[in-house]
Amino acid sequence: MRNTAVLGFLVAFAICALLGGPVIRALGRRGARQTVSADAPMAHAGKQNTPTMGGLLILLAVSVPVAVLAILQPVYASALGVLGLMLAFGVIGFLDDLLIARRGKNQGLTAPQKLVLQFAAAAAFVWWMHGASRGEGASGDALHTTIVALGVGSSVDVGGLYYPLAVIFIVGLANAVNLMDGLDGLAAGVCAMIAVATAATAVAVGRTEWVTVFAAAVGGACVGFLWFNAHPALVFMGDTGSLALGAALAGLALWGKVEAPFQAFAAVPWVEALSVMLQVGVFKALKRRKGIEYARTHRVLRRAPLHHHFEELGWPETRVVARFWVATAVCVAATLAFGVHP
Repeated sequence: MRNTAVLGFLVAFAICALLGGPVIRALGRRGARQTVSADAPMAHAGKQNTPTMGGLLILLAVSVPVAVLAILQPVYASALGVLGLMLAFGVIGFLDDLLIARRGKNQGLTAPQKLVLQFAAAAAFVWWMHGASRGEGASGDALHTTIVALGVGSSVDVGGLYYPLAVIFIVGLANAVNLMDGLDGLAAGVCAMIAVATAATAVAVGRTEWVTVFAAAVGGACVGFLWFNAHPALVFMGDTGSLALGAALAGLALWGKVEAPFQAFAAVPWVEALSVMLQVGVFKALKRRKGIEYARTHRVLRRAPLHHHFEELGWPETRVVARFWVATAVCVAATLAFGVHP
């Protein structure tokens, strides 16, 4: 299965690398171009009109090896459930990107609309997972009521709380990756490392084998996309890619029962999400107590998410991306070294 995982990585990479150029040109011709948010630093003005919705390329690159695996090995047909979750979140992101492109301004789906759709898709997946796991024999309900902790063989039983926690986890990670997707190559590089780490951990804990292949394919797709998304980016993944990647990684962590070590792998996107929550929460509290002018001049960060804060401090975009990559690599290496053992 490890050879199959490597093949899945290479196939996904090849699809992105070979089709990237034609897809980028097609997106440009159809008006799928980036509209820079007013909340972004001034240095991002040059990114205006860069082709976006490149996440379609990632979705294709992952779908091919996963679908082929499910067809050739029917026992792994449950992989299609996680693929369905990924595609569902990709469709939500696509709708958002499409509206922004057509309107020519950063106004797609409203936040409530996106959250309702995301929670519905995540809940449907968790409900499906509850029934589908029974068909895999030994896993049974244990797939849903325990979380494999950092040490193999140890677990935390959360009972029925697992289901709502799983839904929140999927939606939370999807949006965390979406918030992280603000610099050239940042989300693709971080997600590639998280995906490969998830594949390695699934092997170590001896869980469902297709999780390894699926995660490896996600890693390969991210690396292939990074060929075009590295600074200066020729294409952006948009919400089409970022929401889909976050949901797919969360789904793999849930099914592979590697939720606990996964949180350490995903430290960077979680910190990015928390930075936004902290910034907004403190701003609202200060505005309510001392007025809007005071709140504006006493922000926790110069700009959120966190990667924009470092840009405002004068760090070049490439330095921010490289250091966030390094932070992810350290989190992955430390977790694999001290928390997961074959």
